[in-house]
Amino acid sequence: MNPAEKYILDQPEPYRSVLLHLQVIIENTITNVDLKYKYRIPFYYIGNRPFCYLNVNIKEQFVDLGFWNAAHLTVNLEYLTTAKRKTMKSLRYKNLEEIDETILIEILKDAYTVKDKKFYK
Repeated sequence: MNPAEKYILDQPEPYRSVLLHLQVIIENTITNVDLKYKYRIPFYYIGNRPFCYLNVNIKEQFVDLGFWNAAHLTVNLEYLTTAKRKTMKSLRYKNLEEIDETILIEILKDAYTVKDKKFYK
């Protein structure tokens, strides 16, 4: 089993369900992504470049879907959090009900359009 998949399946509920749902949406929206295990979390890559990551924060009780080239994103910015980070932005979900698939898909498609840009602006 891929270590990234093991990370997802080993999470307690509701995080496991959120991660699995995000995995399906990401892989159905951006079909050329490759799920890897980097920095001790699941990371989606397009070719050799990071695209987005999934991280569980049990202490603060959310799943973080972070975007590598977040500095270049332009749609639905009001739904993204920087959480005291300088350039990284993410969507945070505490449960399945919080996932708005329309917004998520729009952000994923926007992130895909800037996939070749540098990390910083």
